Amino acid sequence: MTATKKIKSALISVFHKDGLDDIVAQLDRLGVTIYSTGGTQSFIEGLGVKVQSVESLTSYPSILGGRVKTLHPKIFGGILGRRDDEDHRKQMSEYEIPEIDLIIVDLYPFEDTVASGASHADIIEKVDIGGISLIRAAAKNYKDVVIVPSKDQYAQLHDVLVNKKGETTTEDRKSFATAAFAVSSGYDAAIFNYFNSDDTFPAFRKAVNESKPLRYGENPHQKGTFFGKFEELFEQLHGKEISYNNLLDIDAAVALIAEFKETTVAILKHNNACGLASRDQLSEAWKEALAGDPVSAFGGIIITNKQVTAEVAGEINKIFFEVIIAPGYDQEALDILQQKKNRIILIQKPSSLNTYNSRTLLNGVLVQEKDQKTESREGLTTVTSKTPSEKEIEDLLFANKIVKHSKSNAIVLAKNKQLIGSGIGQTSRVDALKQAIAKAQAFEFDIEEAVLASDAFFPFADSVEIAAESGISSVIQPGGSVRDKDSVDFCDAHNMSMVFSGTRHFKH
Repeated sequence: MTATKKIKSALISVFHKDGLDDIVAQLDRLGVTIYSTGGTQSFIEGLGVKVQSVESLTSYPSILGGRVKTLHPKIFGGILGRRDDEDHRKQMSEYEIPEIDLIIVDLYPFEDTVASGASHADIIEKVDIGGISLIRAAAKNYKDVVIVPSKDQYAQLHDVLVNKKGETTTEDRKSFATAAFAVSSGYDAAIFNYFNSDDTFPAFRKAVNESKPLRYGENPHQKGTFFGKFEELFEQLHGKEISYNNLLDIDAAVALIAEFKETTVAILKHNNACGLASRDQLSEAWKEALAGDPVSAFGGIIITNKQVTAEVAGEINKIFFEVIIAPGYDQEALDILQQKKNRIILIQKPSSLNTYNSRTLLNGVLVQEKDQKTESREGLTTVTSKTPSEKEIEDLLFANKIVKHSKSNAIVLAKNKQLIGSGIGQTSRVDALKQAIAKAQAFEFDIEEAVLASDAFFPFADSVEIAAESGISSVIQPGGSVRDKDSVDFCDAHNMSMVFSGTRHFKH
């Protein structure tokens, strides 16, 4: 597996020219014969480097508006011909097919064109044919050919040209081929997903070429990698390397804070809110969010939808936390927050996220649309004799946003747009409610006139019975149980109001 081959000839045909000048200079220095096409040929000639046109090799012009340039036996024969096969060598000699040792190519920017909002016709023109064919052919014949499928591999090629004098081992060529198949498969996945945007074809394709090795996974004995473009969503201003568990919390935090328009602070632990409040002033939102559960806040992550001021940073700095996320920070606030060297400080950039969730399990993948339903007062149905007050409706909607992002079975108690207690991840709804009440009482909240949100219906009246005993005045739940009437009747008998949202918000 260590057969060494020297690069003597190269075919270059790229869309992006940045970084190519240095590569061409190194090839010229080594005396490599260069073949090229169209704009790339003009670029190389502009560098003062000798280059042969593909047309002079194939004796055939670029046709059909450039759709057919390199698709020719003299090109693909030069790439696919096996150097150790006597029959191949005889045919290449007979048909005057030169050996091509290096392919430098990239693909039309299909995904960028789609993202730009271009017309369907323009998008179709960015479906690369010649480039993808060159990549696959060269990667298939990696034992003889070096394939550079994008500018991301220029650094690796530069090392070969400068430090190895243009000589590659089989391991080198296989490494380039691996990158090539990653590029080609990702490109095909993007095209498929564009054509299948309405999900008419039952297939799942997801390709991510960007990756970041993590220190470890959920636990130190597990390996972990993040595949994605984290920097598109966040700018990290300070702190240690982001971990697997940090990423899970960050994802949960971003989804939760998106529910709130007014000034809001949320504190999360293990993907669930342990503190959250909405107020006119950020300082008050922070104070009330922390009061929701100051014990669980230890080692959690903080997110807000407003720029962090020095005043608020000074208060936040009093507790230990892993991550803070905000749309911006005053310089003085940054100076305060950066006092802890490991503290991760992120700016959340304006961006759009995927509209679906996927997770691996068993021997396959589950895919679903994200839960993007957020209840409004117009969608609520009062099912009790007593109608909730305006203040209660405001708190019910507030609590429902939180319970939507809490692990099932989930119950959330809220009062004055403050999370005062939650029960999450329980195997029974009664246990979830008891946990929520116990937490609220532990931090000395007055539960009288608080509201309750449930992520799913009540199968029995036992939950509202417990709620009534604690002084809870109003309840929001999706409804839909065959025994809904039991809960409604109990509320009517105990001067409680209840509304149905009509939407279940399970989160497992």
